[in-house]
Amino acid sequence: MKKDMTSDMTVGSPVKLIIWFMIPMFLGNVFQQFYNIADSIVAGQFIGVDALAAIGSTGSLMFFVTGWLNGMSSGFAIIVSQMFGAKKYDDMRHYVAMSVYLMFGITAVMTVGLLVFNEPILRLMNSPEELMGDVKAYMGIIYAGLIVTAAYNALAAFLRALGDSKSPLYFLIISAAINVVLDVVFIRFLGMGVEGCAYATVIAQAVSAVCCMVYIIKKYPILHLEKKNFALRKGSFAKLLNLGIPMALQFSITAIGTIIVQGAVNVYGAVYMAGFSAAGKIQNIITMVAVSIGATIATYVGQNRGAGRMDRVQAGVKYSWIMLLIWAAIEMVVMYFGGKYFTYLFIDPSETAVVNVSVTYFRTVFWAYPFLCTIFLFRNALQGMGYGLVPMLGGIFELVARTAIVLLVAGKASFAGICMADPAAWIAALIPLIPYYYYVMKKYKKQTVATFSSID
Repeated sequence: MKKDMTSDMTVGSPVKLIIWFMIPMFLGNVFQQFYNIADSIVAGQFIGVDALAAIGSTGSLMFFVTGWLNGMSSGFAIIVSQMFGAKKYDDMRHYVAMSVYLMFGITAVMTVGLLVFNEPILRLMNSPEELMGDVKAYMGIIYAGLIVTAAYNALAAFLRALGDSKSPLYFLIISAAINVVLDVVFIRFLGMGVEGCAYATVIAQAVSAVCCMVYIIKKYPILHLEKKNFALRKGSFAKLLNLGIPMALQFSITAIGTIIVQGAVNVYGAVYMAGFSAAGKIQNIITMVAVSIGATIATYVGQNRGAGRMDRVQAGVKYSWIMLLIWAAIEMVVMYFGGKYFTYLFIDPSETAVVNVSVTYFRTVFWAYPFLCTIFLFRNALQGMGYGLVPMLGGIFELVARTAIVLLVAGKASFAGICMADPAAWIAALIPLIPYYYYVMKKYKKQTVATFSSID
């Protein structure tokens, strides 16, 4: 086998492995977020508040759509990482092939359905009539390009499952740069409006998907598929879907909660939509450290679970939690005092009403960042061990909490009351996650003791 960039996470220092794997993951996640953020920055600076509101209001909807694809591909990749950790390479390639079948079919169905129901979905979100044309056009183009989004997510997930978090980062940097250039060209020089942002996003994602494919073909013989790998086996689809669907639902259920909150914010008008959008995108960037550690833990736990090294699983989770709590403390200080200045990236400082909305959000939710960071750790640890149901249940708890807050305060309280939906959701999500993680680890510990006792 030719030399490749796979990384065996079943040996070596857990802390060192997690940090070195996490750094490219973090940068990659930032650049992946950059697609929609770049659209918002260019639209806000060159077109105005209404354009920022139109594109920004799609953030929760895009999270719903791309979250489903990301969750599905991440679930499939966990099985790939377990096979890699167990050194079962033929089985690993088989599951990669089956994942290709499933991702193509699921994406085709989603594309058709979302294009058909584009406007009804936007009306359910209370999108203002004056912004409906722009929002509908933007999302229609995004939906038409979902196949390239799915392709990149799946290919990058397979690379990360084998311990390579650097290569997807390089491709994202290239495509993010292309996205920015095309945004400026399409909007500033060709006058295409928000549609130009959408075309730039789809083209840039297509570039990253093609780069991943070419790189795998040239550098990863371990992932080269043969005709026999595509032969159907009894139970293969079921095994993939048993983990992929709960992870996709977990992403989507969380997104539904954010869509409900977005719908409540939309009632306040374009200024609040723009400020809330800017705050959400800034928060998404600063929480990428937690997201990246969580994604790292999924791969780390998956490989070590496949190798039967549950002691390393426990150590990795413990050290990651310490790192996450330290980061959460930094987030709290930075966002409370600096949130206003980050908002200037999206809108001119003279738009004080928009800036004040963003500041209100940050000063309402900053105290809950330790809970948000903790979600990513325990959710991904359980998923890495192959447990998809309870992480999905955590998403349901989030949805219930967000919905309850919106129903209680919408139209009866200030904008800050709507903002409280996020802290309530983050705390609620942990109710099933933390107890179940410790239950699972206790069960494995008992099994280990029983095994050694029987040997004695």
